[in-house]
Amino acid sequence: MDSRAGRKRAPLRATPGPLTSPLMRFLLDEDLNPAVAGIGRSLGLDVVSVHEIDRRGFTDEEQLRFAIAEGRILVTRNRDDFIRLTFSLFQSGEMHRGILIVPYSLPNHQPARIAHALKRWAGRAGDPGKHFLDFLTR
Repeated sequence: MDSRAGRKRAPLRATPGPLTSPLMRFLLDEDLNPAVAGIGRSLGLDVVSVHEIDRRGFTDEEQLRFAIAEGRILVTRNRDDFIRLTFSLFQSGEMHRGILIVPYSLPNHQPARIAHALKRWAGRAGDPGKHFLDFLTR
């Protein structure tokens, strides 16, 4: 219970969801400012940062496999490694919920810009499907 408001607090780590879940759920990689997650939640997004759930220091593959298990879209700046991992998983027949690449034109020291870009991306019409790779835009 949150004693200040007299209500239960929502867990930061939601239960695993299927790859086909209509609700977009995001996992922010270690290279993104963890403040993006809090701002994103205030905008109505289901987003957690690896910083918040004690997953710092894991390999890229381990983070991606965690995102798969949680039914989350992985959000990262690490374009090259996640393109390689996406290709590798695809070749082995494994699927992930998606990868979103954050360009350096959205600076890490301005987490609100990243959170709002994520909100705009999530608000686009249509489901991006499984195993996609996309880029956030300003």
